[in-house]
Amino acid sequence: MLRRPLMLGLLAATLVPALASAQATNRRIRGTIQSMDGSTLVLQSREGDALRIQLAPDAVVTAVIPATLADAKPGTFIGTAAVGPKTNLRALEVLIFPEAMRGSGEGHRPWDLMPESTMTNATIESEAAGTDGRDLMLVASGEKLRVTVPADAPIVTFAPGDAAMLRPGAKVFIGAQVAADGALSASRVAVGKDGLTPPM
Repeated sequence: MLRRPLMLGLLAATLVPALASAQATNRRIRGTIQSMDGSTLVLQSREGDALRIQLAPDAVVTAVIPATLADAKPGTFIGTAAVGPKTNLRALEVLIFPEAMRGSGEGHRPWDLMPESTMTNATIESEAAGTDGRDLMLVASGEKLRVTVPADAPIVTFAPGDAAMLRPGAKVFIGAQVAADGALSASRVAVGKDGLTPPM
């Protein structure tokens, strides 16, 4: 049976690999749950593919919940998918990491949310009002990056979830492992609470 994580610190060991750089045997999946078939999650990907993902017996379910940019102060550790050069990134979304996940996956890397997008996990050094949203100066592994967060950019954070959230219609983000025969499996699922679509 799927279990509810006892502490947010567990998320760092279970969810962050899905938010790190892509590897040949991994696949990031964004989609909508169609059903649960035993321990197999049946979903439709955002590309329209029908997928079956075998969940580990101890798979962790993490809730993705709304937040606001007011929750992201200097010193806060965030992840942001964005487009543009490092000196002038434009956020597509912002994930405010729980404090227990500070430093997880720190750095700047390619991402697949949309063509030519990137993911930056970094600490907010400073913030200021910009002409097109909120301007954040980020520091990731000693490197400084600037990102503008438009007013309409989704802002979310993580919270403990449970298997009851894996119901038809729920939106998920999964870092799945791909076997040699193409079979998909996962040990963690990030699911939007109350119909929210994980924006990462």
